[in-house]
Amino acid sequence: MEFTTEPFDLDEAPAHAVVAREVIQSAELDAVDVGPFGNTAEGGADQVLTAVDSLLRRALASGATRVSLQVNVIGEEVR
Repeated sequence: MEFTTEPFDLDEAPAHAVVAREVIQSAELDAVDVGPFGNTAEGGADQVLTAVDSLLRRALASGATRVSLQVNVIGEEVR
């Protein structure tokens, strides 16, 4: 998955961005890459969906006005 939260602040990370990154970094995911303009993570479907749920809820509660999210399924049969 890949995500960003808005609004952006180039001087310091807003609370919603910090919370979103903490959620992803503490989730049971295989690979996490956190950057200033986008974040990516990889893992099993259940782990990713659990992380996405928490990410959306906590980022919005922390002031995010938009969360851009992309989820790709790689190497698994889609049912």
